[in-house]
Amino acid sequence: MAATVAYDDVEVGTELPARSFPVTRAALVQYAGASGDFNPIHWNEKFAREVGLPDVIAHGMFTMASAARVVTDWAGDPGAVVEYGVRFTRPVVVPNDDEGALIEVTAKVAVKLDDNRVRVDLVATSAGQKVLGMSRAVVQLA
Repeated sequence: MAATVAYDDVEVGTELPARSFPVTRAALVQYAGASGDFNPIHWNEKFAREVGLPDVIAHGMFTMASAARVVTDWAGDPGAVVEYGVRFTRPVVVPNDDEGALIEVTAKVAVKLDDNRVRVDLVATSAGQKVLGMSRAVVQLA
């Protein structure tokens, strides 16, 4: 499989479809099982508060992967993402209720590079605060 987006059809400033990703405590437990990261700050409210957090927080890699879905869905092939990096700026706090938290992601093409590649800059927020900084992906287009 390869990217379904053609390099020639993309301009700097092209906005990718924005997405929102719900995060529940159940999703965090499932992610812990899949990733092997059973740190209690991701599932134990008492422990999270004892170490100075406001509540249970989502795994950083869970947040990072959620944001990347905006790029992989747009490109049409996860393998088209050849580089991806972020800085974790704030945790995603996940309350123990029926709603949990929401990660909201926007992205746009920031630079057209050589070899049919583009750099996509992402903005990820939760509860109105930026949770990822310097979030960038390099994508190989058709």
